[in-house]
Amino acid sequence: MNEEYPDLEVKDPETSAVGLPAVLHSMGPALRELGPKRTALLTTAMNQKDGFDCMSCAWPDPSHRSPLEFCENGLKAVTWEATPITVPTSFWAENSLTSLNDKDEYWLGQQGRLTEPVHKPAGSDHYVPISWADAFAVVADRLNALDSPDRASFYTSGRTANETAFLYQLFVRAFGTNNLPDCSNMCHESTGTAMGETLGIGKSTIQYDDFGQADLIIVMGQNPGTNHPRMLTALEECKRGGGAIVAVNPLPEAGLKRYKNPQKARGVVGRGTDIANELLQIRSGGDMALLQAVCKRVLDAEDAAPGTVLDHDFLTKHTDGLAELREHLRDLDEAAVLVATGLSVEQIDHLAARYIAADRVIITWAMGITQHRKAVDTIKEMVNLLLLRGNIGRPGAGASPIRGHSNVQGDRTMGIWEQMSDSFLDAVGAEFGFDPPREHGFDAIATLEGLQRGDIEVFVAMGGNFVGAISDTNAVEAAMRGAKLTVQVSTKLNRSHVVTGEEAIILPTLGRTEIDVQNGVAQFLSVEDSVCAVHATHGRIPPVAPNLLSEVAIIGRLAQAVLGDRHGIDWQEMMDDYDVIRTRVSRVVPGFESFNAAVRLEEGFVLPNGPRDSRTFHTATGKARITVNDLEPLERPAGRLILQTLRSHDQFNTTIYGLDDRYRGIKKGRDVVFVNPDDLVELGLTDGQRVDVISEWPGEADRTLADLRIVSYPTAKGCAAAYYPEANVLVSMSSNAIGSNTPVSKAVIVRLEPR
Repeated sequence: MNEEYPDLEVKDPETSAVGLPAVLHSMGPALRELGPKRTALLTTAMNQKDGFDCMSCAWPDPSHRSPLEFCENGLKAVTWEATPITVPTSFWAENSLTSLNDKDEYWLGQQGRLTEPVHKPAGSDHYVPISWADAFAVVADRLNALDSPDRASFYTSGRTANETAFLYQLFVRAFGTNNLPDCSNMCHESTGTAMGETLGIGKSTIQYDDFGQADLIIVMGQNPGTNHPRMLTALEECKRGGGAIVAVNPLPEAGLKRYKNPQKARGVVGRGTDIANELLQIRSGGDMALLQAVCKRVLDAEDAAPGTVLDHDFLTKHTDGLAELREHLRDLDEAAVLVATGLSVEQIDHLAARYIAADRVIITWAMGITQHRKAVDTIKEMVNLLLLRGNIGRPGAGASPIRGHSNVQGDRTMGIWEQMSDSFLDAVGAEFGFDPPREHGFDAIATLEGLQRGDIEVFVAMGGNFVGAISDTNAVEAAMRGAKLTVQVSTKLNRSHVVTGEEAIILPTLGRTEIDVQNGVAQFLSVEDSVCAVHATHGRIPPVAPNLLSEVAIIGRLAQAVLGDRHGIDWQEMMDDYDVIRTRVSRVVPGFESFNAAVRLEEGFVLPNGPRDSRTFHTATGKARITVNDLEPLERPAGRLILQTLRSHDQFNTTIYGLDDRYRGIKKGRDVVFVNPDDLVELGLTDGQRVDVISEWPGEADRTLADLRIVSYPTAKGCAAAYYPEANVLVSMSSNAIGSNTPVSKAVIVRLEPR
């Protein structure tokens, strides 16, 4: 028995999601921790047009919102952030970093909100409180002492709002570097790379209402019931409108089986709505093979009945590369496809027939697709399939990546990227009177490599939990401890506050739910959701402590301390009035020309999107690119499994709200590995047995996640799963997606060794 989770329980997985249990599991903790009045204030403002945007995902808001427009995990996120519990000053003297090193993410998050800046001096094992002025002076001294600005790296979490992100990238570039890694490097970078090359934009080509108009939605590598539960309502609208849904995923997930909408009678007293018409339980890493096989069947159907299957008018006017794709797929190895996917010929035929019969098709995906070695090419194959029948730029059809963090897409729009275009940098330079650096900077993996080499001496994080989130935990922690200074802007404790450089600073900040007053006036911020809609977010409750600064104020004061009068940028003006930031954005970022006026509209505004709006494609050829991609099936050696990392239901990214994963039948623990029962027989293992999970990488030492309980689970044969972030220790930082450099967390070759 694992001492960390001595009360672990394993039950049968659920066959439906949400319903009254979700209400109880979210409202119960909120009422206990926040009280009735605070809970009512927050739940009635959450995701409303005059309220605050939920920080737990980037799911778009429908035009006609319910009075309670939130999900179970959204309310858990709000409860976690809006807690009145705070970390007392005595905590820092009572808890050394050595002692905190043994605490898990759940324990750290339960300590409460951070309320005062703290400093870990070099050589000390404790943080000590420090004034804001002294904290900024420490950071400024260390940054200005660097031989080059490129010896610092500045990370951004996707919860950072548009105005904050714009100011942050401005500060970093005014300091002199493009080292701007962000959480997108670890999740949807593959999406942006693939869609940018093929469609000219790395964002969704649909709007919210398109889900309800689709004839077919293919959900790939995605678990909406846990990671973005409000999506289930949109999928329900598709089903009730006569559409079909096919789920493609190694694990069966409750939310894609049946949805009990708690705001509808059928979801409370009835059966609810069956979501997926069919589950294709694909072998992890087999999605590209499946997509190529379906594309080939579409082309074969056109050959059998010329002029009846492909959208020739669309293909002729708006695409290139069709002939090359035909030639490439002509000799597709069907046997290799079946091995790679673990599916039958009949299952692939059926999916192709569904696609051909549907006039309006959406393909939607998440990190089950993006965190593979061939992720970029897999997404290009999605685009190929959509283009063949003109499923881009018309109602009910398109490509729909679903992002996790609430403003990860907006951050990129605002310039948080190490490779921003010259046109963006030219606009920043013209607006602020300096020449931004042009050399591309470091992404997340390059930052880690720089830390390992000693090339990065200062690491600054605007939110998030970089150490906990990224791959290869042991290597990452060793690299981070080699930094001269680490700086974290945070609301609560996490692993990144425990694993520090020689010197460390924590700067506590306001949460999304809290009222932000600057210069005597309440301010608001804005976010961009997964379908390019931009809207305001207004804090609703007073700050948990009087000494907190907003992220905007932290960046502004840091810029003043580091840069002084350099470049003549008026940081104070932007700190005092966020309208000033939006005015500057309006002259730099395309689509935001009327930012201040448009964001005050009840619905906000939707950014231009060439593929969606006018079938315009800003690619190298001016057309949508049908591409040729070489299939490289993942080999699974005998006696080994393909492991993917995944979230539990009581979790948002690395934030652990509780120790239950009730949809999968796990309670009071996280030390489990899910394995197909047939694989257990072949491996000579049994349900409930304790094992070490050991990953194998060519030319590298084995990595071990010790002492997990085997859970016999109906995952795809040959595949296994374990919880993130604990299983990050198994993922080599040298294993990254081709073209995007995203860690390959969904295809890890492992062996299981009995304890």
